[in-house]
Amino acid sequence: MLNWRRDPDYEQRVMHHDQRMKQLESEILQVRKDRELIEKEIEQLDHENAKEGVLSDSIRRLCFPPESSSIPQTPTAPDCKPS
Repeated sequence: MLNWRRDPDYEQRVMHHDQRMKQLESEILQVRKDRELIEKEIEQLDHENAKEGVLSDSIRRLCFPPESSSIPQTPTAPDCKPS
């Protein structure tokens, strides 16, 4: 004959387990929402970076044309004669 006794804490452990599972499911949903938000922010940053790159290229082209020299020329006065 088996000596079987009911576990008095079983129902409490099951309830605790169920509560923990619901809490974990809620946390998983929150993490997914946060991840989606971060992915959207990354897309926006990528877009902004692309725009910044285009603007930087335009500024470099306009301010520093390829034919310009890196050594600035010294200005000459109108009445000076070349030496």
